[in-house]
Amino acid sequence: MTTESAATMTATDTQPSEGDTINQGPLQPTPATVRENLNGGKALKSAGHVIVDSLAAHGVERTFVVPGESFLDVLDGLHGSDIETVVCRHEGGAAYMAEADGKMNQRPGVAMVTRGPGAANAHVGLHTAWQDSTPMLLFVGLIPFAHRDREAFQEFDIKAWFDTGAKRVMVLDHAERASEIVAEAMFAAMSGRPGPVVVGLPEDIIRQQVDPALHPTIPVAAGGMSTTDAEALAGALALSKKPLFVTGGNDWTQAAADQLTEWLEKQHIPAAAEWRTQGTVSFDSPSYVGPIGYGRPRPTYDLLQETDLLVFVGTVPGDVITDGFVCRQDWNKQNFLVTIDPSLRGRSGPVSRQILAKPDAFVRDLVQIDLPPKEEWKAWTARMRSEQTSFADLPPATPGDGPAKMDTLMANLVPRLPEDAMVTFGAGEHTNWAHRYFPTRRYASMISARNGSMGYSIPSAIAASLASPRRRVVTIAGDGEFLMNGQELATAAQYGATPLIIVMDNQEYGTIRTHQERHYPSRVSGTQLKNPDFGLMGQAFGGFGITVTRDEDVPAALDAALQAIDQDGVFALIHLIVEQRVRAY
Repeated sequence: MTTESAATMTATDTQPSEGDTINQGPLQPTPATVRENLNGGKALKSAGHVIVDSLAAHGVERTFVVPGESFLDVLDGLHGSDIETVVCRHEGGAAYMAEADGKMNQRPGVAMVTRGPGAANAHVGLHTAWQDSTPMLLFVGLIPFAHRDREAFQEFDIKAWFDTGAKRVMVLDHAERASEIVAEAMFAAMSGRPGPVVVGLPEDIIRQQVDPALHPTIPVAAGGMSTTDAEALAGALALSKKPLFVTGGNDWTQAAADQLTEWLEKQHIPAAAEWRTQGTVSFDSPSYVGPIGYGRPRPTYDLLQETDLLVFVGTVPGDVITDGFVCRQDWNKQNFLVTIDPSLRGRSGPVSRQILAKPDAFVRDLVQIDLPPKEEWKAWTARMRSEQTSFADLPPATPGDGPAKMDTLMANLVPRLPEDAMVTFGAGEHTNWAHRYFPTRRYASMISARNGSMGYSIPSAIAASLASPRRRVVTIAGDGEFLMNGQELATAAQYGATPLIIVMDNQEYGTIRTHQERHYPSRVSGTQLKNPDFGLMGQAFGGFGITVTRDEDVPAALDAALQAIDQDGVFALIHLIVEQRVRAY
C-alpha cells in the first residue's frame, strides 16, 4: 500500500479489502455531503455523482444493485438522492428486476453490478432484455483505466463479452462525458426496437471532478403510418374476410392499448396476444381471442393459418409464434408488420408491408380508419371469442379429495383478484395456469420472460410490487425455477415488496421431462428434484409461508396468505405440493 493511500485509512482499517486498488495515488475527498470542489469559482462534481443526477433527470426512480468496490462513487452519489437503491442478493436477480422494471415503464430499468464475476452473473438478465425487446441499462464497474490490459483483479473485456447481446456497449473513458453517456445509453435503449445497453464505469474515471451540467435528454422517434401505409392497410382490410391483429412487445402505453381495443371492438376484429404479453387487449374484451405461443390452445394456432390478413403490432411472427418457423410461411399470405425496427429482426414468413411505427404512433393513426362493418367479421370474431372464453372458464372452486391442485388454487384465486391485478412468472409448465386463467385487463399485467429464462418469477414480482405497490401482484413459480433466485425473498422483505407467491412443486423440471418423455420415453434422466419446505423458507425470510399438500386446504391457505399481505404488509408464499405429471391442458 502506498503512503498516500495508507493516509486515507481509518483507525479500524488494517489492510485493503479484496479488490482494493493500490498504487493509484490519493483518493478524492469523500465528505458526507455530495462531493464538490471550487475551482476558479466553478463548482465541480465527481463523474459518478453526475451519472446519478443524469439518471434522476431521465426519470429513473430506482436502481437494482449488487455493490462492488469498482463503482463506489456511483453508490455514494445514490446516497441521499431521489433514486431508491434496491440492494439485491445476486446479480442475476438484480438484472431480472431491472428488466421487469423496464417492461412496466416508459423508460429503461437500471441495474448496477461490479466487474468480472458480477458482470457474468448479470448476463442472464441482459439476454432476457435482448430477446424480449426490453429497454434496460446495465452499469458495470470496471478496473481503473490505468490498469487496463494488465490482467488486473477481475479484469475482463466488456465489449467482447456483451457486444452480441446488447444494443450498445459503452465505456466511460472520459469523465467529462458522464452525463452524455447516460443520455446516449437511454436513447439507445429506447430508440428503434428497445433493448439492453451496457455502460462500463472505470473506478478511477468516475472519481474525477467534472462540470455538473447535465446533457439534455435525446428525443426518441416514434414513426407512424404514412398516407400510403394507411391506404394500403385500409385497402387490405376492405378485402379481408378474416382479419386478425396480434399485439406484442413492451413498447405500449395504457392509452394506446385502450384506443386499440375500442377500435377493434367497433370494427368487430379479433386480436390475439403474443406469448406472455397478455393484457394489451383486455381479457374481457369481445375482441380478445387468446394467446399465441408455447402452450397455446389449438384454435389460436389454427388462426394463423386461417386468417387472410394478419397485422402484427409491436412484434413480428418469430420462432415461438410460428411454432418453429413452420406456421404461416406461405408468401401468398397477407402479413402487415407494424414495428419500429427497420431490420425486422426475428421475423419469419411473408411480409406484405412493414409500417415503421411504435405501437402508440400506429394506433394514433389507425383509429382514423373507419370501415363499414362486416357481418362476416362479427361472425369470425364471435367464433374465436367463444373458443377463448370456453378455454379460460375456471375449473370448479370446490376442492376435491387427494393432493393439492393448481386448478383449485386458480379457481379460488381469480375471483379474489382486483381489476388491475398483475401476474409474473419465469419458465416451466407451471406458467400454463397463468396463460389460461389469469385475467389480464390492462397493459403490463403479465410480466414474464419470453426467452424462456428460469429464475425470473421472484425478481420480477419484487420489481412489479415496488413499481406498483397498490396493485395485487401474483407470481407463479415452479419448484425448479423458484430456487434459482429464491434468495431474493430477502430483498422483498427488506424493501416491503408484497407479492403473492405460488410455488407449484411437482418435484421435477417438468417441461424438460415432457420433452424427454416425447423423445426418450420411459427413460427419465436429469430432471428429478428433492425439495425443502418452501413454506418454512418464506417464514424464515420474514414473510408469510404455508405448505399445502391436500386440496381441501387450498382455499383457507389462500385466504390466510392474502390476509397477511393486506394486514401485515409482507409477501406471502404458498408452497403447493401437487402430483408430478399434472397439466393445465
